[in-house]
Amino acid sequence: MSRNFRNELQRAKLIAEVGLEEARRIAPTDPPFEYDIPDGVDFSSIDPQAILAAFEQATGPLPFSPDDGSNNWVVNGEASASGKPLLASDPHRPITMPSLRYMVHLNAPGWNVIGSGEPALPGVAIGHNDRIAWGFTIICTDQADFFIEETHPDVPTRYRVGEAWESMTVVTEQVAVAGQAEPVETELRFTRHGPVIHQDEETHQAFALKWVGCEPGTAAYLPSLAIGRANNWDEFHDAVARWKLPSENMLYADVDGHVGWVAAALTPVRENHVGLLPVNGADGEHEWQRFLSVDELPQLFDPPDHIVTANHNILPAGYEQTIAYEWAPTYRNDRIRERLAEQTQFDLADFASMHHDSTSIPGRKMAELTDGISFDDDAELESIRVRFADWDGHLSRESHCGPIYGYWLDELLTGCFEQHVSADLLPFVAGQPAIPVMLAALEAPDERWFGPNPAAARDELLRRAFTSAVAKVKTALGDDPDSWRWDRLHTVSFVHPLSGMGSEIAEMFDRGPIGQAGDGLCPNATRYEEDFVQVSGASYRQLFDLDDWDQGLATSAPGQSGQPGSPHYDDLLPLWQNDEYFPLVFSREAVEREAKHRLWLKPGG
Repeated sequence: MSRNFRNELQRAKLIAEVGLEEARRIAPTDPPFEYDIPDGVDFSSIDPQAILAAFEQATGPLPFSPDDGSNNWVVNGEASASGKPLLASDPHRPITMPSLRYMVHLNAPGWNVIGSGEPALPGVAIGHNDRIAWGFTIICTDQADFFIEETHPDVPTRYRVGEAWESMTVVTEQVAVAGQAEPVETELRFTRHGPVIHQDEETHQAFALKWVGCEPGTAAYLPSLAIGRANNWDEFHDAVARWKLPSENMLYADVDGHVGWVAAALTPVRENHVGLLPVNGADGEHEWQRFLSVDELPQLFDPPDHIVTANHNILPAGYEQTIAYEWAPTYRNDRIRERLAEQTQFDLADFASMHHDSTSIPGRKMAELTDGISFDDDAELESIRVRFADWDGHLSRESHCGPIYGYWLDELLTGCFEQHVSADLLPFVAGQPAIPVMLAALEAPDERWFGPNPAAARDELLRRAFTSAVAKVKTALGDDPDSWRWDRLHTVSFVHPLSGMGSEIAEMFDRGPIGQAGDGLCPNATRYEEDFVQVSGASYRQLFDLDDWDQGLATSAPGQSGQPGSPHYDDLLPLWQNDEYFPLVFSREAVEREAKHRLWLKPGG
């Protein structure tokens, strides 16, 4: 779940193609930073696809996209109808069948904690005990770097260190392959910086990935065992100090009325670079010096109002350490803060509504852009434009304007960036982080983006892209704009890994498609890729009022069981698809009252 090492390669290719200054403009950092090319590297022949091919193949079955995100927020008792803090959290991960999340209430001597984990992980990763509640979102901390090693022209397992050559560590593995009588022998190579992801023996280069996950004590989520036993902020803070991977905005609330946040991650301190580009592995001038202590990480305790994190830039004003320069767009954070500013007190019903808020701030900005264009020679297009100009950006399931927004956004991103980079780089420069860059360029066109007559060229792009978007909506949904609905285009399916074995298996194991609201830029994050099919989002959500744990609410989808035919294989899906929750009762009395099934495991003999 470490993110930006792929982008290091893409940014290097972008520099090789368009030059450093243009690369800074097309793919700016956050906060803005005029980074330089590290000494001793040559990006002229860099090929991100080739370098990452083996890595992507190995991690493909359950990918984690840099565009996946999460939301969490907390208010103190002054903003709560109950007088105690309210905490909301909805981590976003790939939509899978069976569910990635597993609900558990762990009650044993020294333990009383409830929430969600994952089947392979011990304990409860996110939830509450009888004293504190916590949630998390990915921070985007830069926890990995590519080092370009110079390899010996005659002995490819030796690489330069300073003025000398050192031998790589070479490990030979035997891999059993179905259908083959003998195992396949494969060689793994390691330099002082980490595993060699790719080696080009013609250019005498090896790309080694230095990652914090190779450091001791970095087992993902394991510190949640300590967090689940914390009773107060100090104990929580001590437990979070052990949290290394993945990087998480750890949000906190307790029954005494305190709230807080720590940007928990094993965060490297770099020398002579900021982690945006691959660096020279030989000269020793770009090494990691140390890791930030928990006290040096961004954090808050008992601020006067609320705390919100949504994978956006969370660096406090004046913060002096370098955490990262690549974040999610701030739209989800902005919309949550808009909702928090609309009233002075909240309850769990308010927070549930915010979880499912499907207002797109980019959609509102795009609606405003249509005021500057017209289709005087096409009455039908002009009518559709007027409807879109009046749109409030709400990507409800029923939204007539949603399909136009979806196609128009894609057309604008491609049209805005394709004149500046090759097709190979479009996925990098025209992804979700590019949306605020594009909208800023469209709102204030200049010659660098649109040529010698920027306003006219911008308007032409808007009209051409809008026309193409409407044509695509008609192809997908028919000619009648009154019949267009976002949920006819934007759907989600829970697809089982075995469904590829045939249609009968797929019918038995899969669920969906289900029409959806939102997109990846709304608090109700339902990110899609090709064909508007949702690929990630909040299968698990939690809402807690610390005045009464038995009022806790949660969603999880599609069900607790991974066994087709079980009544619990998909019984939580109807609640999830209708934006509803189930009670996450906690007290012994409430659990006994609500229990429907008991499983006793007794030792034999």
